[in-house]
Amino acid sequence: MPEPSQPYHRDLSFRGFVEGLTYLDESSQPLCHFFGGVPFALPPIGPFRFQKPRSLPPCYRYGTRANPGRFSGGCGLCPQASRQGFDETTWDEDCLQSNMWIPAGEPPAGGWPVFFWIHGGFLQWGSPNSMDLRALLSESPTRCIVVAPGYRLNIFGFLASLDALHSSPDYAVNLGFWDQRMALQWTYENITYFGGNASNITIGGYSAGAHSVFHQLAYDLAVPDEKAIVKKALMLSNGPGMQPKSLGEAQIQFDELLGTLKISPDLSPVEKLAKLRTVDARALIEASTKMKLHQFRAVTDGSFVRHGLFNEISNGHFAQRLKRRGVQLIIGECSDEHFVYGTWRPPKPGYDNMFHRLEADYPLEACRVLISHYFPNGKLPPKYKDWHTAFGKIYADIQIHALERGMINTLVKQGAGHLIHRYRIEWRAACVDKTLPKHWGATHGADLAIWFWGNGNNLSDNEKEIVTKAFHEPLSKFLKGDIMNWGTQHAMQVRTLKGDGSLVIEKDTRLDEGLRLWDALKKIGATGEAKETAKL
Repeated sequence: MPEPSQPYHRDLSFRGFVEGLTYLDESSQPLCHFFGGVPFALPPIGPFRFQKPRSLPPCYRYGTRANPGRFSGGCGLCPQASRQGFDETTWDEDCLQSNMWIPAGEPPAGGWPVFFWIHGGFLQWGSPNSMDLRALLSESPTRCIVVAPGYRLNIFGFLASLDALHSSPDYAVNLGFWDQRMALQWTYENITYFGGNASNITIGGYSAGAHSVFHQLAYDLAVPDEKAIVKKALMLSNGPGMQPKSLGEAQIQFDELLGTLKISPDLSPVEKLAKLRTVDARALIEASTKMKLHQFRAVTDGSFVRHGLFNEISNGHFAQRLKRRGVQLIIGECSDEHFVYGTWRPPKPGYDNMFHRLEADYPLEACRVLISHYFPNGKLPPKYKDWHTAFGKIYADIQIHALERGMINTLVKQGAGHLIHRYRIEWRAACVDKTLPKHWGATHGADLAIWFWGNGNNLSDNEKEIVTKAFHEPLSKFLKGDIMNWGTQHAMQVRTLKGDGSLVIEKDTRLDEGLRLWDALKKIGATGEAKETAKL
């Protein structure tokens, strides 16, 4: 049954006129406004596949007063393989669009705070279309405009080739990150037309979205002050990761893809790229699922991802930039992240299989450190009941627990601790039982019902009280830019929502464990300089 709604119009000045929806409650009162699938860039299709996003030209109009552009659906879904398999009927390479949720009523002086939200999905799958913020913007203390962009994923967003980059001026890498940046720039330039405050933009994301937030923040901190956009950031259930693979390592994956697609290795790099631009989207996705190196992630290109980016954390440059800009960060985790992490393409049992699975995500040198750190004698340690469990916990450590702590500890030592606000979640709402097994506890993604006030599911009155006190009261102030009472005395303390719904400020009991892995990776340079330099 369709949700009750009525058309909602906005005049976007020189960009024309748009029509979205106003969602209504049972009494026909407005809950919030919504625009779905608003383009922020030109379609990256045909010959523009594997190119940087192209900004909308100055003459671009969304619609006219008589015939406004209608945006009541959602973003195009970048072709992808999910846990459920393939559904190419829903795919659309033309995915560079944003969904926008806007509170009802008059905005405050200066406009609504803006929350730029990057969805997760291991950078391989996902979409902003699964969000339902009607209750968040009508019932919770949180009032802001939420801009949630689509961006290119997997092969489409993170295919990398050193040879192609040297040979093809129309080819680029880290396209998913460039898409996000263009969506952020579009938001900065246009959000005032929707009632937002362009001078108060917070970026946030979950899982791979939080990983993306780190890279967007790192990029933003390095641009001149007059081009900076980010005021505050949220990294929910992901850390910085490690220095991405070099372009040389990425070339190995590129060559494996060509072999899987039976594209001749004797072709020139330009010819190989031309072939890839004509391959059907389903064939590309199917080929990726058959590869040994099946995860397409960011690479160190010297452009969006700087060489030695993670050395900037160690040598104090990152902290200095944070302090100079005054960018505050909320960062944290769930207690049982590993249950969901263990489901994403787990390896078959065995030491070698574990190594090769890690190699799909991380630099080879880092994989050697990781396998030695977790399996010093080449066997499954007694603390893991099986290889599947080990994979989930190791993956969660790398993505979240360990490297998050390494970054935080380093920033605190360099005097940026006053900008960091940490949390831990051990509680989950009853509505999560619909999608995640109850015995998984506060696993990865279980807390989206907290941050998004049920995200389309109902919270009980008691649950609303719990999440309001734990996070939404301070989050509301954080987004506004007001002074926030997080409750911690320093950044090494954690604001924890316990399993019984109580809120405590406590010591981080996993700090030493996390720092051991961080230090092990640093010693061998896995978070250091890349060896290849791209000709950009």
